Amino acid sequence: MHLGAITTVYMTLPLREALKRIHDVGVKSVEIGAGGYFPKTHCDPSKLLADPAAFDTFKATLAEFDMGISALAMHGEPLSPDPEIARTYDREFRETCQLAEKLGVTRLTLVAGLPEARPGDKAPNWILFSFPPRNLEMYAWQWEQRLIPYWKEHSKIAGDHGLRLCFEMHPGDMVYNPESFLRLRDAMGPVAGCLLDPSHLMWQGMNVIEVIHLLGEKIYHVHAKDLMLDQHVVRVYGVLDPKDFFQLSKNRSWNFRTVGYGSSEKFWRDFISMLRMVGYEGVLSIETEDPLTEPEESLGLSAEFLNRILLHKPPVPLWFQASAKAGSV
Repeated sequence: MHLGAITTVYMTLPLREALKRIHDVGVKSVEIGAGGYFPKTHCDPSKLLADPAAFDTFKATLAEFDMGISALAMHGEPLSPDPEIARTYDREFRETCQLAEKLGVTRLTLVAGLPEARPGDKAPNWILFSFPPRNLEMYAWQWEQRLIPYWKEHSKIAGDHGLRLCFEMHPGDMVYNPESFLRLRDAMGPVAGCLLDPSHLMWQGMNVIEVIHLLGEKIYHVHAKDLMLDQHVVRVYGVLDPKDFFQLSKNRSWNFRTVGYGSSEKFWRDFISMLRMVGYEGVLSIETEDPLTEPEESLGLSAEFLNRILLHKPPVPLWFQASAKAGSV
C-alpha cells in the first residue's frame, strides 16, 4: 500500500508544478482527471493521443518526479438525459481508455451515473423511496433499460484496453452503497470494481470497516478523505442535507474533512489494517474537499498523518523469519 493524491488539489497549476508540490509531501502516485467533471489542466486525452511530442512530454514530466499514475479519473454524467452531455462523456471515455492503455494504466475511476426516471424526462432522478408505486417501476426501468445496458457495452470497451473500472459509491448516483455496487458488478463481471471512499459511506450511516470486510478483493482503488458529522444537527434534522458543502454553515449535518480531522486515528489505523486484511495492496489516494481547510494545507496534513500510520512493508511472520535463519546455519 502506498500514498497517492488526486491532482485536482492543484487544478489551476501546470502539471509540472502540481507534481513537484505533490512529490514534496511524500506522495508516490497520482490520480489524474481526464474528462467528465474534471478540468483537463493536467491531462487532455484527445491532445495526448493526437500529438506524440505532447505525449512524450507528459511521460517525461511524470518520470522527472518518479511519479506513477494510479488511475485516470472520469467522474461525470454517462447516463445524462441531455444528449450532448452523454455524447461528450462517451467520447471522453473512449479516448481515456485509449490513453490509459498507451500509458500502461490499468484503472479508471468513475461513477456509474444517474439517468432520467422514464423516457422523455429532461433531468436525472435519484429514487430513494418506494412510494408512490410508480417509483418502483421507474427504478426498475433505470436499472434494466439504462444503467446495465450502458455499462455492459462500456465494460467491453474498457476490457479491450486492459482496464478495470473503479466505481465510486457516491450519493446522487445509481451506485451509492455496497448493495447497488454489487448488483452492477454482477451484471458486468470482474471488470467492475469498487472505488472505496469512506467519507461517502460515513454520513449514510455505514460502518466502513464492515464494508471493507464485505467487499474484499472487489476493492480496486481507495480514496483517503475524512468526514465530520455534527451530531446535534443530525439529531434535529437528519443526515440528508442539500446545502452547499463548500459554503460554511453551522447547520450542515456533515462536512468533508482533512484526514484525521473527522475520524480518530484509531479509525484510520483500523481502516488501513482491514484493507491489508482483505488483500488490498494499492493506493490511498488523498482527496481534498475540506471546506474548513485550504486545499494545499489539507493535502499536506493528510499526507503527514497517513505517512505516519501507513504500513509500508509486507508482513512476515516472526517465527518464520527465525526458523529460516536457523535453517541457514
